Amino acid sequence: MSDLISRTCAALARGGDASSDFDLNPDVSLVAGRRLRPAAVLAPIIAGRDGYDLILTKRSSALKHHPGQIAFPGGKQDEGDENLIATALREAHEEIGLPLDHAEVLGTFAPHETVTAFTVTPVIALITQEFQAVPEAGEVAEVFRVPLAHVLDPSNYVVESRRWRGHRRSYYAVPYGPYYIWGATARILRGWTDALPKI
Repeated sequence: MSDLISRTCAALARGGDASSDFDLNPDVSLVAGRRLRPAAVLAPIIAGRDGYDLILTKRSSALKHHPGQIAFPGGKQDEGDENLIATALREAHEEIGLPLDHAEVLGTFAPHETVTAFTVTPVIALITQEFQAVPEAGEVAEVFRVPLAHVLDPSNYVVESRRWRGHRRSYYAVPYGPYYIWGATARILRGWTDALPKI
């Protein structure tokens, strides 16, 4: 097992800290008692040519919410889901064609609150064998891999900002080649990065 996987397992055992899309914007006042809908994402780790990779998706540009953005496979919890881990696995099967028996779940991190009023539980899983990714038509434009070492290196992160609902909002980004990874995906990855035991 690689050092990054071992450190991730140690971080998962501690659970990490909850995060939010608003973490870098202390001027935002969140409504007390707001209703958040449960959701989960899968962070699939798979052996690559030069170490481990993380599988991510590029959302379809035709989607109403977050079109064209980089995301983990995932979504809201359905009534039939036994728990949030089941949600993440089901969504990964639907969105990228991941066979359920290929995923060895390592654990979950503390939830992340999004601007769209979801509380998202990141589920980390080791993918035990190669599979043919099949993007879900209409939802996923592309399935791609990024080196795990890249997205778990704090030196690769930048803080950028843009106007959102009339205000300037700051956010993390961790670009990789042609892929601009930002928003909730980058914030979850940054939380994972910060939770890793120091070498």
